[in-house]
Amino acid sequence: MSSVSIAVLPGDGIGPEITAAAVRVLRRAADVYGFALDLREAEIGFAALETSGTTCPDGVVEMAREVGAVILGPVSHNEYPPRTEGGINPSGTLRTALDLYANIRPARTHPAVPSVAAEMDLVIVRENTEGFYADRNMPSGPAEFLVVPGVGIAMRKITALASQRVARVAFELAAGRRRQVVAVHKANVMRLTDGIFLGEMRRIAAAHPDIAYSEMLVDAATAHLIRTPARFDVIATTNMFGDILSDEAAELAGGLGLGASLNAGDEHAMAQAQHGSAPDIAGRGIANPASLMLSVAMLLGWLARRHGRDELAEAAAAIGNAVDQALTRPATRTADLGGRAGTESMTDAVVAAIAEQGHGRWIPTVYVWRRTKFASWRFARLPAPAWATATRTKPWTSS
Repeated sequence: MSSVSIAVLPGDGIGPEITAAAVRVLRRAADVYGFALDLREAEIGFAALETSGTTCPDGVVEMAREVGAVILGPVSHNEYPPRTEGGINPSGTLRTALDLYANIRPARTHPAVPSVAAEMDLVIVRENTEGFYADRNMPSGPAEFLVVPGVGIAMRKITALASQRVARVAFELAAGRRRQVVAVHKANVMRLTDGIFLGEMRRIAAAHPDIAYSEMLVDAATAHLIRTPARFDVIATTNMFGDILSDEAAELAGGLGLGASLNAGDEHAMAQAQHGSAPDIAGRGIANPASLMLSVAMLLGWLARRHGRDELAEAAAAIGNAVDQALTRPATRTADLGGRAGTESMTDAVVAAIAEQGHGRWIPTVYVWRRTKFASWRFARLPAPAWATATRTKPWTSS
């Protein structure tokens, strides 16, 4: 059976530390569940700027396009020099170059981890390539410019195609969850652009009468995430709103250190921690690796469904279960989650838990999306025959 090829881009700040931890967990899962890895590491960020004159060399994008799957560590793009001096945001560049149009960000509370929200289990589907993100929403050049000194303009791009793709992802996710979709918008102010977005959401909703659909202003959504988070199942929204709401949800659920994130398209996918590069704690051995580990689990789930490989889905489930197990004890979770572990000791616990699971067969609850599925980390243990039967009988594609 062919090896699993993944581009590994460690990034800046704590990026190399948590990427190494996630790769260590991935290697253990590959050993236990019997698949070969072809990991191709490349420099990005400040390391690449020093050696190549740019924070995102062309060769990195081409390698990512070739292998199809990417693990991206956090980057310090706010500290990069101007684009004319080589400062390119690798995250934004890869999202557009690989057409990773859906950013899928789950948020859920864990019984052992202190959290603001008493109960939360939701997924935010964020459009990933346009909106108000001026560094990536135009085919050439930024969508933000200085008209005259002291007067700047930023343009927001919303298209029917991008809105439709996000709507389809949201409804297909909801079909495998609690069957509720909320479209978050600001159409009372941005009537044209959010009108396009809502028009596509309503059109896709009409094709899914068995899924409850509603709409909510972004201001109200920020409040209800705090007041009544359990009401949300799947939230679909535009780029900037999704970025803000998903960070809010992660913090309410226990912290950004638990915020898994998968950037997905039709042909490529990229695991990426939801948090930033935290340069203030880089090199101290205290960074929380859970976010990137869980993102890697989602990436394996995507690869499993794309290539029809059961062992990758099992490995994805095992990683999620192992992280959950580490979170249950203060001794094996990091300080930002109320624990006492460092990066290495938490990773040790996750690696050990994966090995312990290897004698059984595991199946994840999954996020359905076209020909693929995105692994969550709510899992049920099944005997091997049940896994095989479920794999071969359940229809993976949607109408």
